[in-house]
Amino acid sequence: MNQKKDIQNDSSRNYELKSDAVEALAGTDSQQTPEYSKEELNKYRSRRKLSIPDFVKILLVKAWFAGAVCFFFLWGLGNYVPNTIDLLFICAIALGMVTDILTNGAIRFMEQTPGGNDQWMLLPKKGMLSFFLNILYAFLIIFCVYELYVCINTTINSITGSTDAVPLGVEPILFGLFCMGFDMLFVGLKRLLKTILADAMRSAKK
Repeated sequence: MNQKKDIQNDSSRNYELKSDAVEALAGTDSQQTPEYSKEELNKYRSRRKLSIPDFVKILLVKAWFAGAVCFFFLWGLGNYVPNTIDLLFICAIALGMVTDILTNGAIRFMEQTPGGNDQWMLLPKKGMLSFFLNILYAFLIIFCVYELYVCINTTINSITGSTDAVPLGVEPILFGLFCMGFDMLFVGLKRLLKTILADAMRSAKK
């Protein structure tokens, strides 16, 4: 009997200790919570080893998707579409569709606030009109890239004296970089034009 009473007394003491601990935790408020500096808290937060700026990610996205178009269409259909003009026509349509659906979609996904990355797109609005305009815009990009390849190869051949060789062939990485470069050139011109028009309107109101 004494042993049973001792066991009951121990269990009751444990219960009281646990209930006291719960009450103590529940009774704490923000005033009793110690304050720590940001430097102290940062020691226990996970840190990224490499932080890539958003504009670098956007440039990589633009170049990657353009390079993918080169890989799947210029390279993939090169043996089936022998005419260069027809192949470039198909590539331009594919690039415009990829730009509107995938490239711009990925750029919007990375933005911190709604519309925060619109400055990196020539046609940021979504809709059927921008879809067809992006295809027309892709024709301009493909034309500029094609002429750039022609200028580079012509210059190299004039220096080396060769007439039949193609020193710089089309491949996805450089093609993607060229497309991204011209795209950013036109986006920059759009920003400059908007700035000039805004300045002109402010001057007219004065």
